[in-house]
Amino acid sequence: MLLRHLRPRHPRPTATPTRFRRLAAVITVVIAGALAGGASPAAPHSRGGAPSATPAAPSSPGGPGNSRGVPGDDSGATPLEEGLPDGPSPRPADAGPSRDILARIPTFPAAPPPQPITLPAGASAPWLTHIPTTQPVAFITIDDGWVKHPQAFALIRAAQVPVTLFLTVNAIQDDPGHFARLQAAGAVIEAHTISHPNLRGRSYDFQRREICGSADRLGAMYGRRPVLFRPPFGEQDPTTLRAVRDCGMRAAFFWKETVNNGVVRYQVGRKVQCGDIILMHFRPAFVADFLAALQAIHDAGLTPALLADYLPDGPEPAIPSSPVSAPPGRDLPASSISGDQRN
Repeated sequence: MLLRHLRPRHPRPTATPTRFRRLAAVITVVIAGALAGGASPAAPHSRGGAPSATPAAPSSPGGPGNSRGVPGDDSGATPLEEGLPDGPSPRPADAGPSRDILARIPTFPAAPPPQPITLPAGASAPWLTHIPTTQPVAFITIDDGWVKHPQAFALIRAAQVPVTLFLTVNAIQDDPGHFARLQAAGAVIEAHTISHPNLRGRSYDFQRREICGSADRLGAMYGRRPVLFRPPFGEQDPTTLRAVRDCGMRAAFFWKETVNNGVVRYQVGRKVQCGDIILMHFRPAFVADFLAALQAIHDAGLTPALLADYLPDGPEPAIPSSPVSAPPGRDLPASSISGDQRN
């Protein structure tokens, strides 16, 4: 009796082979759907293999990042552009900047036809902190060359503005091709010594070796001998300016504004003036610095121009092939012409 009550009144029907087949089909469909729904479409990848991010909206001046509203250069990874401008084939590391970086490049009106200034005659080259002009132009200059930023070529090419590179020979000799690419993108190469010493107080022979030697070597490397010079650290003396002239260059340059870590610093006021020369360097924050310089010029209502275009043309004095010597009447102690040219 007890067993009879424990039995279910309606026994479960025995599964037939047909039902097994239907159940297997349903399970197969469910599993396939789960797999399809759980896998999202493959995200597009950048050249480096990392998933591309949605481009951020361009920041307006004064936005987050720094006082110029320019994002930090190396504060975070950015997706790389697939298409590089036409031109020399860059190294694999020379990838273009992301779309959000390109969107931050200001646009400028065409630069006016340059009106070269008049330089004083004499035995010494003039020392210029700016170009005395009323034309609405400013000048971007970039020094040294120790850091070869992989986005420099594409950024300069995309900006379509002239820049002047004051290159140190020892800084670029490990990768001269990097600066050949920048030259192909529109940059003009000028001289900044061989080894980047402080020239102030050094002998004429020492300074001339550094100045003439850098111009000669850069000319041989890039097919154009520099006509402009900037002393390392902006340090110079009358001997420097005499050596600059004797080495066939037209002028030596200081600056009015500097850029570092995306911040523009002004000597006077808070605005770039007509004819101002802006100094930046080849540093890890190159992208942020270059964008900050462009934005500062744009905010001032000016257009970037080429520094050499504002100096008069003139024949370069012949450079003697024999070893240089001190000017007549000047005695140089042996210690003042040391060959030590360490940085």
